[in-house]
Formats: sequence, C-alpha cells, structure tokens
Amino acid sequence: RALVKSPDQLELTEAELKQEFTRTLTADNPQAPQNIVRFSFKEREYKLVDYLDQTAIHFSLNGNLVPKDSDEGRRQSIRSSIKEEEAPVETPAETSEEAEIKDEEHTGDTEAAGEGEGEEEGAGEEVAEAAEAAEAAEAEEPPPAKAPEKQLLNRFNFIERSSTTPFNPLRERGCQSEPIPSLNFSATVHQWDIYDAYVEELQRMEKAKEKEKSKPHAVKKEEERRGARKLSYVEVQHVEAITRVAKAAKIAERMVNLNTFDDIAQDFKYFEDASDEFRAQQGTLLPLWNFQYEKTKKLAVTAISWNPKYKDLFAVGYGSYDFMKQGHGMVLLYTLKNPSFPEYIFSSNSGVMCLDFNSEHPHLIAVGFYDGNVAIYNLRKETSQPSYKSNDESGKHSGPVWQVKWQKDDMDNNTNFFSVSSDGRIVSWTLVKNELVHMDVIKLTVEGTMQGPEGLQLQTLGCGTSFDFHKKIDYLFLVGTEEGKIYKCSKNYSRQFLDVFEAHHMAVDTVSWNPFHLKVFISCSSDWTVKIWDHTIKTPMFVYDLSCAVGDVAWSPYSSTVFAAVTIDGKAHVFDLNINKREALCTQLVVTRQKNKTTHIQFNPVFPILLVGNERGLVTSLKLSPNLRKMPK
Repeated sequence: RALVKSPDQLELTEAELKQEFTRTLTADNPQAPQNIVRFSFKEREYKLVDYLDQTAIHFSLNGNLVPKDSDEGRRQSIRSSIKEEEAPVETPAETSEEAEIKDEEHTGDTEAAGEGEGEEEGAGEEVAEAAEAAEAAEAEEPPPAKAPEKQLLNRFNFIERSSTTPFNPLRERGCQSEPIPSLNFSATVHQWDIYDAYVEELQRMEKAKEKEKSKPHAVKKEEERRGARKLSYVEVQHVEAITRVAKAAKIAERMVNLNTFDDIAQDFKYFEDASDEFRAQQGTLLPLWNFQYEKTKKLAVTAISWNPKYKDLFAVGYGSYDFMKQGHGMVLLYTLKNPSFPEYIFSSNSGVMCLDFNSEHPHLIAVGFYDGNVAIYNLRKETSQPSYKSNDESGKHSGPVWQVKWQKDDMDNNTNFFSVSSDGRIVSWTLVKNELVHMDVIKLTVEGTMQGPEGLQLQTLGCGTSFDFHKKIDYLFLVGTEEGKIYKCSKNYSRQFLDVFEAHHMAVDTVSWNPFHLKVFISCSSDWTVKIWDHTIKTPMFVYDLSCAVGDVAWSPYSSTVFAAVTIDGKAHVFDLNINKREALCTQLVVTRQKNKTTHIQFNPVFPILLVGNERGLVTSLKLSPNLRKMPK
C-alpha cells in the first residue's frame, strides 16, 4: 500500500505531531437567548432569567418500530411464520468446488479405461459397478441443513460516540471555634457591704482633695500658665496658617485643574455640534466632566441640587436605595471650576436620601436621612456636623425621608422647610431660637381599613415618596405615593385632599410642577412611564413609555416644553413637546459599566448642561446640543 498525500498538505514535525490538544465540551447551548426577563414581585423590578433550557435537538425522526409484546407485534409474527410454512423448499445448488471435484473424478476414470484396454473385461465391470454404487449412495444422502439468515446491517452506517462533561465534586468545609471559657460565680451582698463600699470611696476622694490642697499655690499657677501658653500658641499658629494658605491654595488648585481639563473647558464654553443641522430634529449630549470622590464609589447618588446664587456650585447626596445594605452617607459640594475634588465634605451615620438649597439663604442645606431624621448644614461654619438636627423627641420620621423642600420665611421671618417620608407624614420644620420645631401638616391614608387585633378597624397609612410645591400658589402642593397615586393637597386643610389622581401602577418616583405653565405638572414611576398632567383634569395629557423603570424626571429652566428623564438601563432621554410630541429628540447611553443604574438628573439654571448621577457614586455632566435647547417663540 502507498499513502497518497495532497500536494498542499501541511508538513508537521514530530514534536508537533505528538502535541495533544484538549477540548472540553460544555452542556451550554450557544443559541439560547440571554436576555429573557421576568418581573420579580419580591424586588418589584424586571430581572434577567438566570436558568435557561440548554437542550438543542439536532435530529428528530419518527420511527416505525413495533414492540413484540404489543398486539400488532404478535399479529406480524404470526403472519411471517405462516408465510415461511407456505413457501416451497429449494434444494441447495452445488457449489463450484464440488463441481470441480466431480469433473476431475470423471476425467480420471476415462484415462484409466484407455490405458487398460488389454486388461480383462471383469475389471471394467467392477469399476462400473463401483461408480453406480457411489451414485446411488449420493442420491440416498439426506438434504443439507438450512443456512442461518444474515442479519441486515444498519442502513445509516451508525457509529455510536459518547462524551462526558467535567463533574465538579462536592466539597464540604467546616470550622469550629474554641468555646469561650466560662466561670460560675456566686456571692451574697448585704446592705452593710454596700454601705462599706460607699464609705471607702468617700475616704479615697477626701484624701485626693487633701493632696491637691497641700500643693503650693505658686506651682498651680505656673502649670496653668504653661498650659494656656501652649494652647494659645498652637491655636494662633493654626489659624494664621489656614488663613494665609487656604485662599492661595484654592486659586492655585483651580488653575491647575483648568490646565488639566482645558479641552473640556473649551468644549463647555465654545463647542456647538454643527451636525445638528443635518439631523433634522434630533440632538446629542456631549460628555464633559466626571465628578467622583474616592469614599463614595460604593454609594449611590440619591439627590442633586444646584445652588441658587452660585450657578457653578451644586450639592450631591450619597446613600443607598437597598434597604439590606444601609450604611453611612455623605453630602459633597462640587464646583465646575474644580471637578477633581469637592469643595465641602459632610459625613453622616445614616444614608442621605434627599437635600435642597435655601433660595433666600444659599448657605443653608436641608438634608433628609434614611433613619427618618432631618438636618440643616451651614456652609459658613467650619464644621462637618449639622448645625441643627432632629431626634426622637423632636418628632423625627419613622421611615426614610424621601424629599425635602424649602419654603418662604413665615410671618416671624423664621426659615422653614417641609419633608415627606414613608410613614405617611408630611411635616413642616421651623427653625425657632436655634432649634427645630415640627408640625404635622397632613397624614396620607389609603382608602379602606385594615383588620387589627380583637376586631379593631385600623386606618392604613400611605407611603409618601415625592412632593412638590406650586411655583405661584404657596398653599398648593402635590404628593406622590408608593401606591402610584398623586394627591393634590393644601396647607390649609390637614384632614382631606383637594383631589386624587390614579397616576401609576407602581411607586411615583418624582412629581414636579412646570416652572412656566401654572396648571401643568409631570410625574414618573417605576412602571416605565412618564406622564404629563393638567391638575384640573383627571386623565394625563401625554404618556411616554420608556421601556424601562424611570428613576427621575426634570423640567428645563429655559423652555416650558423641554424635559429630561433617566432610566435604570443607563440612558438619558430629552423631549421637546414643541418639536415632537411622540418621541424623544435624544436617547443616549450615559453609563458604560453593566449593572449600573442612573438615579437622578438635573438641569443647570443658567448653562446648557445636565447632571446625571448613578449607583456607583459618579456624577456626569453633559452639554445639550443646539437642537435640544431651542428657545420657544
């Protein structure tokens, strides 16, 4: 045999031929869909399905086999046996070898007869008789046995192969700590034992006082002078150093950052997307600075608010929306002039859920916490602690505070703000004589009653999630609830609502009045929708389905028809009702990592930029293209 090789066959060395390649087969189907989602009623959001059916059918054929034990199998076996009995028996044909042997015998006999012609005739007769006897014996032999039937081979030339996937063995680990040593102790205490202990303590204190008196008066004065001198010297040096260096260091830091981010600063000031002229009505968002602090990478952005006086300054609240992972919180104040480090840093033991600047006193910030407390921070004071804070005795909320809003000063010129919480209370907080005084404005209730112990009928409280006050009518405000309803309330009526809107099927995340149109407000919810309402009509004027849970929505400060929203899939949507009433002018992904949700969005009151916060503590600034900031006529 000779091996035939193709002329273009690759020639390998011995080492390459001996090299082994291992392939591991897995039971995963590469064609199985990976983006199937189902609604989780436990977490109240759509979740990806982790366990999918990995079965893939490569070949399917309906067979015609019939079991032998069935009725049809018995009938077919009976028919085949009858056919075999009726078929004629055929004698087997002589094989080629037997025919050759007979021919050789016949030729041999004729040759022998020719050579022995001169012999006696008796010998010829004996040979003839012997041949006749042999033929008779062959004729009397019984017929040969029936040859076994050949089994038919598989028509498909089937080859059986098998493979196994690697099996991960189960492992069990255990550990046991040493038990803490215990000791049994018992004693009997009488009144006299207690009395003796007090007497010994009094005697010890009297001896200490006598030692203090025994010191010379001059020595005491000298020690006091030394301590005061050291303290005053350190304080003066510290204050002088801060005052001399702080202002110069801040200016130098901003100059360095301006040089570092010069390209972004140029884009912020001068860049205009010229391609908007060829996009008809569509627009884009240009990413600018990113604001992130090292200690807030594991916290979510829970609130964003711009300072009403300094248009480049904004505050960001950090906390967590997962009630199983609650920890500390922070309030950071950034400026567009220095994106690398915050201007002010405030820490808290509980997560920050909301905050708001005072429009009349821009140095005051109201903050709501996850534990139900509210606080006021003063930027003019050089301390990281709040100037005023509620407690259990001063009427704190029993649930997380979802939103706070400053109001105009009252008749006595006292600053005040409102808060809404999951406990259903809307509380007014007034700063009177350096303390926070609370007053319940209204309590949210759900229609119907709940059966209590011993047959008592209990009234069910609603859970407030957001609220907003009218821009012109001071007493009018809206409240969004966890049940999806929006209540129109008044400060003058604490026991009833002016109106109720069946707004959403899930919690209302944000509700906001239009800054230009006095009757219009907007709401968003986790049921994927953004709705625009007229507060005199029960049904919404516009409904937008964004195909994902909406985290926040905000009106623009320059147009009554422009608003923006963010969804938890990391996208920002910008609408302009004056141009397109059905679709967004811009839908852009602003989060790069997976499993990262956008939480809040805010317009700058002066500059054409947006701020978007996410779950990883990052705040991204985006510039609106010319098509997204057209001024109305």
